[in-house]
Amino acid sequence: MPRKPPIIFPQEQKLLAHLGERLKLARLRRQLSSAVVAQRAGISRSSLHKVEAGNAGATMGTYLRVMAVLGLEADIDGLAADDKVGRKLQDLALPKPRRRRSPPSASVTLPSSDDGASS
Repeated sequence: MPRKPPIIFPQEQKLLAHLGERLKLARLRRQLSSAVVAQRAGISRSSLHKVEAGNAGATMGTYLRVMAVLGLEADIDGLAADDKVGRKLQDLALPKPRRRRSPPSASVTLPSSDDGASS
């Protein structure tokens, strides 16, 4: 019995659909048939169709295999590479540096400019 695909929000579905469309265009630009890409990726043509449709039920590995066949596998290395929110959260959790107390300074008496001579 096939698995039920994960629940996905509309904005996420739109992202997957755009990715699938870009992968399909990359395949067509290379003048590769769906049968050839599926065979090289080691997946069925129906799985390739799911990827190109942006189906949430297709595994990340399937997307990666298709990208590898198209020569786009290096693009996946950039995903989530710059985790700005995570770094900010991590920085907030760091202990705050303790302020060092400086020793009390001794009062210094300066010699007066009045040397007792009057003009």
